[in-house]
Amino acid sequence: MEAHAIPAQASLAPGAVPCTEEEVERLVHAFYARVRQDEVLAPIFDAHIDDWDRHLAKLVDFWSAILRRTGRFSGAPMPRHAALPGLDAALFQRWLALFRRTADEQPNRAMAEQACLMAGRIAQSLWMGYQLSRDPDAVPRALPHG
Repeated sequence: MEAHAIPAQASLAPGAVPCTEEEVERLVHAFYARVRQDEVLAPIFDAHIDDWDRHLAKLVDFWSAILRRTGRFSGAPMPRHAALPGLDAALFQRWLALFRRTADEQPNRAMAEQACLMAGRIAQSLWMGYQLSRDPDAVPRALPHG
């Protein structure tokens, strides 16, 4: 498997890091605690994640690589998400709305803004890749902005 390329920072000054490792961990854990309580998303995640502690550690590495440029994450999220059955745009939008709500509650505004920007890009990318994996000849539809 190829390692997933972490998107470049969009609005931070070169070399700027918007948050601490502890803030990344708090964001990730708060968000996935909500996912696990969400009536729609929880069953999907629970059906595919056997070890939440290990998964959360990987997600902290992923978001640390994005927000802090730590380079700790290696993996390929696209094939794993593309393999999931029955996903639709509404599920990606729900995930993104929950992420934004959680990020907006974090005291570090710079991190929240950057995390939301990157989450939007990630959701779009995964949704487009998901559609292409299902029908490579079709033109994928973008998630509505909102």
